[in-house]
Amino acid sequence: MRLVVFDVDGTLVNSQHEITEAMNLGLRDAGLPEMASAAILSIVGLSLPIAVAHLLPEASPVLHERVVTGYRDAFIASRARGVVPPLYPGALDCLDALSAQEDVLLGIATGKPMRGLMAVLEAHGLARRFFTRQTADGHPSKPHPAMLESALFDAGLEAWQAVMVGDTTFDMEMARAAGVTGFGVDWGYHPSAELHGAGAALVAPDYPTLTQALLDWVPKEKTT
Repeated sequence: MRLVVFDVDGTLVNSQHEITEAMNLGLRDAGLPEMASAAILSIVGLSLPIAVAHLLPEASPVLHERVVTGYRDAFIASRARGVVPPLYPGALDCLDALSAQEDVLLGIATGKPMRGLMAVLEAHGLARRFFTRQTADGHPSKPHPAMLESALFDAGLEAWQAVMVGDTTFDMEMARAAGVTGFGVDWGYHPSAELHGAGAALVAPDYPTLTQALLDWVPKEKTT
């Protein structure tokens, strides 16, 4: 058996506009100036309170909480308007190809809360695709390995039988910490060179390449 775990934002869905808009609304609500998209997207993948602390290292915890609250309120309002980030081209084909393999289980590991994750999956008809869904609820932020460890426990598999697919160094560092193979994608929010530097076994330029790499991937038990 193989377990393929996907990140969400920047990997499965293109949510950069929604994320930057929500963060800047949170900043404005807290009386702070807006930030450039590049700065905001650099922290995508971290759990929200950790991400805000990274963006505002000199701010007080009270100010951090105001930004977090504003961000969450903006996301809730966006969902109420029916706004859903689109899947990247080829993402559904990839999931279809993997789901057709009898020896493959699919999982999610995301910095989103479960509520936010399920809203995205249900909007795209993907809620039942994933055997295990790990979120920021009840787990330390990436790159801590807890999400992957829980996914492996759910699947009853060992680390060498799993691969983590993500677009950020946080994903690759989490994979490395958990002893899991990391596959990076270069259509997300961190550059390819940084993904390689964080331990990615490969960085796919598009979904067809990623799909074939995942289909060809053969787990090899690590020996000491």
